[in-house]
Amino acid sequence: MPESTKPAPVLLPQLRDLLLAHRPACRQERVFHRLVALTLTCVCALGRHTLTQLLVVLGRGQLDWSAAYRLFSTPRLDYAALTRCFLRQTLAHVDRAAPYLVAIDGVQVPRASRTMPGTSWLHAPRTPPFRRGIHRAQRFSHLAWLTPPSAEGYSRAVPLRVTAAFPEKAVRPEGVAATKEWEAGLASLRWLREELEAAEHADQPVLAVADGSYSTRHVWAGLPAGVSVLARCARNRALSTLPGPRSGRGRPRKYGERAPTPAAWLQQRRGWTTTTLVVRGRDVPATYRAEGPYLVTGAAAQPLFLLVVKGLDRVARGHRRRREPSFWLVSAVEQAGTWTLPWPAEQLLGWAWQRWEIEVTHRDLKAGFGLGEGQAWSPSGTVVGVQWRAWAWAVLVLAGYRAWGAGRGPLAPLGRWWGGSGRWSVGQLWQGYRQELWAVRDFRTVWLGTVGTWTEILDVIRDWSATWDNATLGARRT
Repeated sequence: MPESTKPAPVLLPQLRDLLLAHRPACRQERVFHRLVALTLTCVCALGRHTLTQLLVVLGRGQLDWSAAYRLFSTPRLDYAALTRCFLRQTLAHVDRAAPYLVAIDGVQVPRASRTMPGTSWLHAPRTPPFRRGIHRAQRFSHLAWLTPPSAEGYSRAVPLRVTAAFPEKAVRPEGVAATKEWEAGLASLRWLREELEAAEHADQPVLAVADGSYSTRHVWAGLPAGVSVLARCARNRALSTLPGPRSGRGRPRKYGERAPTPAAWLQQRRGWTTTTLVVRGRDVPATYRAEGPYLVTGAAAQPLFLLVVKGLDRVARGHRRRREPSFWLVSAVEQAGTWTLPWPAEQLLGWAWQRWEIEVTHRDLKAGFGLGEGQAWSPSGTVVGVQWRAWAWAVLVLAGYRAWGAGRGPLAPLGRWWGGSGRWSVGQLWQGYRQELWAVRDFRTVWLGTVGTWTEILDVIRDWSATWDNATLGARRT
């Protein structure tokens, strides 16, 4: 293709600015150059995403590899600074009057070793619920930023912070304490609140959407100020009303009478509200009701509201559509002496539908970005390697979000038989990066080691045609 007809790169300028914003996370310039090179290589690697094969893609398969491994084993990265810098980059996309939406969930990184630090026997998520199996894996708590939903109802879960949540029986390095999933998640919410205040967003409310693992009394009792949680709950969850005014002698009551279970509200024929939610390009009918405020045992200081969504069973276009009823608890806020919902119920339900995006992110991280494929045996490398992989994915996706927006993107689908979805996929984003990185004339080695300025590094990034040759060489799955 002639030089004059090549499309101007749009992804790489956004990615360059994002990477430069994370320079404080590395004390040395050469360490930062190494971080940038490995991050870009993640989209060029066609085989397994081990650190060795990333070095092969960089043309350093036969050279000294120790510097790249020390990036994680020493470690040379300041993960706290990485997450802080990335959080501040996301604030430009959030209105101060709107809540800062996050999703929180546990993620398991499958491992085969019984001696790798952090591994333990955990319930395998891909086994049927009636016969649950186990597998060897590492457990982490994942806090992800939910981009503001577009008019078509599209959002993305972009990793903010990944923290280790190794159980008691895990192979834990010396000095690493056992952590429950909800403990790690609650610590991440506190970190988010502190970082928002440090970024002069103290008045920015936070709403975290979670599954039933975070609908425990410990989470409700430990929520920091300015943070609300919307979490699924069981259909038979025990709830209590607020205590009445004190009468007589003795200690005042903490809880009122036992309230109906969430499933009991499905028998009521009146009091329901019908609405239509716009989710991922389609209209979703929903019939719901809000009840409360209620209390759960062990968290008497935090009233909650219950959202009950009816199930759906109908035939449309020749297909039977069935959706089970769902039940959500959301922390209440006090206004003028009265406990109310933090936001309208319809708005909360629309955000609750976006919780699935964090599951999509887990799939993309494991299936196409190599989360868990890198082998690490040092106590710090086994954690920092996973954290770096999630951060690299987040930076690449945020650059795509800035360049392409939330819509379909400029790349056409690969086949004529499918017109594409309403938004660009991660696979299309990797395709866009490769087109901009490989659309050059000359073939040459792309790794500069520890020499050169950032400008020289950027010039080489624009001339990365050699990586397709190296990527093909390293494209093996075993």
